[in-house]
Amino acid sequence: MRTDARLNRERILAAAEDVFSEQGSTGSTEEVARRAGVGIATVFRNFPTKDQLIEATLVRTFERRTELALRLAASDDPAEALRTLVRTMIEDGPTKIALATLITADGRIPADAEQASDRLKEAVGAVVQRAQDANAIRPGVTVDEVYFLVRGLAQAAAASPVPAATMCGAIDVVLTGLAGSG
Repeated sequence: MRTDARLNRERILAAAEDVFSEQGSTGSTEEVARRAGVGIATVFRNFPTKDQLIEATLVRTFERRTELALRLAASDDPAEALRTLVRTMIEDGPTKIALATLITADGRIPADAEQASDRLKEAVGAVVQRAQDANAIRPGVTVDEVYFLVRGLAQAAAASPVPAATMCGAIDVVLTGLAGSG
């Protein structure tokens, strides 16, 4: 793929993430094109349907989080790595939820999105394991439990945005609970 075509695609996906997380299903491909600084034909050349654009945006979101998780899994400070990952996943959760809701309206998750989600979960599992190995969190904590906690706060924030201080406090409660009393 040519460099300018790749950059256009990235601008389109970044704009789509913003548009669909802000406007949900009412977000338009025209608005995505405007924010990306490209013509509507460029959007449709890359993504022939709005559904394909939404799916690619969700996959990109998962891939970016996976890259972060993999970097954090290699961190010298497993406790801080887990804190950073949990905070990021909760803070970015409403965007992911908005995108996922748009592509799973029929109850099915497209294969590309499901595979990207599985890769993310595996990378998050590596961060959780490193934190456990460093005694930074309770030994019995599973990646599914971390996901459940993250999803709960992210869904609450998506349903009714809260002040940043409240969100930070809630995230601290979750992180303290994961650490337990030793």
